Amino acid sequence: MTAFFTSFWNMREQVLSLLLGHIELTFLSVGIAVLIGVPAGILITRSPGFSKPVLGVANVVQAIPSLAMLGFLIPYLGIGKAAAVFCVVIYSLLPIIKNTCIGLNSIDSDTLEAAEGIGMTKRQILGKVRFPLALPVIMGGIRIAAVNAVGFVTIAAFIGAGGLGYLVYSGIQTSNMDMILSGAIPACILALLVDFILGLLEKAVTPLSLRNPAAIMTKEKIVRRKRTRRTVFVSVLLIIALTVASTIMPFFKPESKVIHVGSKNFTEQLILGNIYADLIEAKTDIKVVRDLNLGSTDICYNALKNHDIDLYVEYTGTAYGSLLNQGMSTDKEKIYSTVSDLMSKQGIRVWKPIGFNNSFVLSVRQSTADQYHLNTISDLGKVSRQLVFSPTIEFNNRKDGIDALNDAYNLKFKSISPIEGGLGYTAIDSKKCDVLTAYSTDGLIKTYHLKVLQDDKNALLSYYAIPMINEEKLLKYPELEKVLDMVTGLLDDETMRSLNYLVDQERQTPEHVALNFLKSKGLC
Repeated sequence: MTAFFTSFWNMREQVLSLLLGHIELTFLSVGIAVLIGVPAGILITRSPGFSKPVLGVANVVQAIPSLAMLGFLIPYLGIGKAAAVFCVVIYSLLPIIKNTCIGLNSIDSDTLEAAEGIGMTKRQILGKVRFPLALPVIMGGIRIAAVNAVGFVTIAAFIGAGGLGYLVYSGIQTSNMDMILSGAIPACILALLVDFILGLLEKAVTPLSLRNPAAIMTKEKIVRRKRTRRTVFVSVLLIIALTVASTIMPFFKPESKVIHVGSKNFTEQLILGNIYADLIEAKTDIKVVRDLNLGSTDICYNALKNHDIDLYVEYTGTAYGSLLNQGMSTDKEKIYSTVSDLMSKQGIRVWKPIGFNNSFVLSVRQSTADQYHLNTISDLGKVSRQLVFSPTIEFNNRKDGIDALNDAYNLKFKSISPIEGGLGYTAIDSKKCDVLTAYSTDGLIKTYHLKVLQDDKNALLSYYAIPMINEEKLLKYPELEKVLDMVTGLLDDETMRSLNYLVDQERQTPEHVALNFLKSKGLC
């Protein structure tokens, strides 16, 4: 526990920054959802014919996995806040719409008849009778939506929208429980706090006669009640206004020299993203926006094509086999030249390799290797039926991954249980699986004392790290060429593995490791 508090204190500034971003996304999303959901609920109540289509669409959307929704939205809304807010809004609509309908339809018929009897119009009945009496139920839906939104916003880290999910997923990738808790605990506290605040708001908007039917409504109580409501509504409007203002203000700032540097969501990528970002800031006057920890290859690649990011590090084998569907090849020069030529047709410049080859490898516990005498993947093929294989989800769906492996070795495992990132190391260490997909430069291989099996049939492609940058940005800022050249040949396999180890085992941050490495080379 002491180690956690020490770790939390060391990253307190980052936690605070991500927490504020989390709050901003939550309030903005829920605010928009309320502005859409409450009128939609009123519309359904007044025009029942809209009930089935509106609630049907809301129910269908609720059933779509959030990660799938984010993946679908990226080509249209890009990465960052826009896609995250849109996703959270549509997931927040159902409880708000349903509770609005339930609240408005649950008003006692005698009350409505009395209102009609004194000559009130339908609009007056809605505004002065039905809506005030339904507010407690409507607020209940908003509370549910807001608490759920806190959790949904956590996923926003996958597309560079910030929030506490950044710490959670970074911790998962590096098997760093302290980092996971540093993101998860504030998120839980925020959810409880949001529920508490909205509970107070719900109480404030509930008519006194509903809270205490026996209460006598004196003139003083009515005046005090109106003042309380006015204060609550002004406070809520002020919060919404500040949230919206903080979101749109960046769009009105004068344009300056900016480059967006992205990365995937594992240790090595975070280090490389920070190396390029630090170097660009040190050697040029270009401002760097760090859109790191974005998720899978497809997210980064589509973000680059859509100009949501301008630069990220890819791998030759991934680009050749997965992104460009070029099949298999063991000729690394052919792979690089093919990737470079085909990417240039998409307006993407592929720079010279950084130096190291981060190929896929299969690793096992040393005890497993000793028990079955495993040194090569061919050895593994003889006993694979007795073992559980846990590839990464991405490897399990790539032609240059599981398909290439099976074509060469005809592996038949006892079972295959795909698992993401750093969780695989925890699984193999606790003997929940026996064979793991890893990267040759992973620091966690050393941490967990795993044995890497030789790819004796050269089934897997080479994966040399290559910076990919938008051609337009390179033409606009030609000084970037010198910066890119500075990193060429700077990192070999052992150096990259050592840097990863500092993050995965020594619990240093990728930002710290990247900056210290550049300083050691006299580049920063």
